[in-house]
Amino acid sequence: MEYRSQLVFLFLMLAQGAHSIEECVTRLYEVFAPARFVSGLVSNDLALGFVVANTVLVTFGLWCWAVPVRSGWHAARGLVWFWTILELGNGVSHSALALSRGSYFPGVATAPLLLLFAAWLAVLQIGRGGRQSVVPLNKEQS
Repeated sequence: MEYRSQLVFLFLMLAQGAHSIEECVTRLYEVFAPARFVSGLVSNDLALGFVVANTVLVTFGLWCWAVPVRSGWHAARGLVWFWTILELGNGVSHSALALSRGSYFPGVATAPLLLLFAAWLAVLQIGRGGRQSVVPLNKEQS
């Protein structure tokens, strides 16, 4: 995976971190049943459950960047596609819910960041085609 793709992936994970903070502050778990359900699986205190679930999600994303992606694991490409599709869906969903309500919906302010970085990452991955070479972030390209 090229350095630029690794960097855009990191930006996507940081955007998800900002998105998770927005969702927590605006209490997405109070207005969106799937968020309430996941929060309830983690804790009887929905706010706490939501914070824990989002912390785990963002931590996993940052771990994906720090270890498999930067180290050039064979699974890195699949993980990047997983996150790309997840975040495209996340960004589109928040935007569509806000549009259907005709007003703010928790998470919509940071949804454009998810869409931007996920779409950029998809373009980079598609453009790289079948090339399987991986260059870890901490090594210079020759």
